[in-house]
Amino acid sequence: MPIQIHPTAIVAEGAMLAEGVSIGAYSLIGPHVILKENVKIHSHVVIEEYTTIGARTEVFPFAALGFAPQNIHYKQEPSTLEIGEACTIREHVTIHPGTKEGGMKTILGRNCYIMIGAHIGHDCLIGNFVTMANNATLGGHVTVGDHVFIGGLAAIHQRVRIGASAMISGTAGVNEDVIPFGTVMAMRGKLGGLNIIGMKRRGFERQDMHNLRNAYKLLAKDQAGTFEERLQKIKSMYGTCQPVEDLLAFIAEAPERPLCLPTETWEFEMEEAEEGLRIVA
Repeated sequence: MPIQIHPTAIVAEGAMLAEGVSIGAYSLIGPHVILKENVKIHSHVVIEEYTTIGARTEVFPFAALGFAPQNIHYKQEPSTLEIGEACTIREHVTIHPGTKEGGMKTILGRNCYIMIGAHIGHDCLIGNFVTMANNATLGGHVTVGDHVFIGGLAAIHQRVRIGASAMISGTAGVNEDVIPFGTVMAMRGKLGGLNIIGMKRRGFERQDMHNLRNAYKLLAKDQAGTFEERLQKIKSMYGTCQPVEDLLAFIAEAPERPLCLPTETWEFEMEEAEEGLRIVA
């Protein structure tokens, strides 16, 4: 296939484009960039410095690849960024080249899937078949093995090593090495009580708020009987209360789904909720 360059794209003199390369509207390709066979660059992509992109890789709009590392010691050294074959680089991804402190190169292996807004810092060495979900971030000098999955909004501290086939859950903050095949779980959100202030502002009746508070206690704290039995108890005692009815309907709609429940500080949280009810009165 011939090379296709949109009339509004700018390809600097010196850039090397292989057969089948496609460059979309308003994209900018710097003078030291190498695009191998059948690379597809969508519109509004900017690729700079000594960046090489492997065959059949696809780069989506507003990605910025190869710009100067975020490192105060970087002095415009001709460091490199190497992206492997058959990768997918989605919108707003940023990947920086290396520095003198890290061997002067950043490498992303083949068949990697880098989702929207993800960032790969300078001197990272990323294996093959790695997935980074939306807004996942790698600090400088991070090493990631093959077949690793990094969840959305996860942040990997600089110089951390992630072993092959590990999985990092979304929102996790990782500042220690992760063994191969390991799973890192982030602290998940827990129910912190009831939105009494919101109910007050919307004009809910005080008795409805009391009923909902009591239903909440039965649901989250009472350990007598099974979960289904507690639901039936709530329905028999407070089922005519509209907020409680909404609560029960929500659970019944997807009974297989896990519920976000309170932490061990439940009593303190309920005291705060009850204080809110007293303020409403």
